[in-house]
Amino acid sequence: MFVKICGMTTSAAVAAAVAAGADAVGFVFAPSPRQVSAEQALELSAAIPSGVLRVAVMHHPTAELARHVCETLSPDWLQTDADDLAGLRLPESCTTLPVYRNGQVPAGPPYRARLLFEGAQSGAGRTADWSEARALAAHTELVLAGGLDASNVAAAIDMVQPWGVDVSSGVERERGRKDPQMIGEFIARVRALEDHNA
Repeated sequence: MFVKICGMTTSAAVAAAVAAGADAVGFVFAPSPRQVSAEQALELSAAIPSGVLRVAVMHHPTAELARHVCETLSPDWLQTDADDLAGLRLPESCTTLPVYRNGQVPAGPPYRARLLFEGAQSGAGRTADWSEARALAAHTELVLAGGLDASNVAAAIDMVQPWGVDVSSGVERERGRKDPQMIGEFIARVRALEDHNA
């Protein structure tokens, strides 16, 4: 299962995510306790191996911000609300990850091939509507976010059957500061579930 650890602000957190087997790490470029600059993200991602995706996480970005981050960081993915994407010109090398929130399930089909589903506010630790997410996960590669942590991720996966999971505040000891041990515990819980279901 795809696992993304979002809101990286320290090299220790990045190293912990990579060591534990994260598939992607996210850098936030929107007002948040986890916000970093493109230059900071570039420095933090210097030791990330090629197999781990670097995700630029935005919320209603300006075209200038998106351009600057893409030119500086060269992220593998850019994550932002689905409605934002129409106004952005991104390099072909940058894959988009559109965000939908509670109550915004696309009427589809057709559905986007891959998307992220979360609660009303990013990074607030509020649990997404798992019933809505489950209905959508049947039609697309859904990355479930919102209020996940090591104590509930197994139940979330069982209920929603997502393609991937994304955690931010659920691996923090204090708001905006990732805890390397909690990162490891979260990823270990997901991988143990994979082994159990294999």
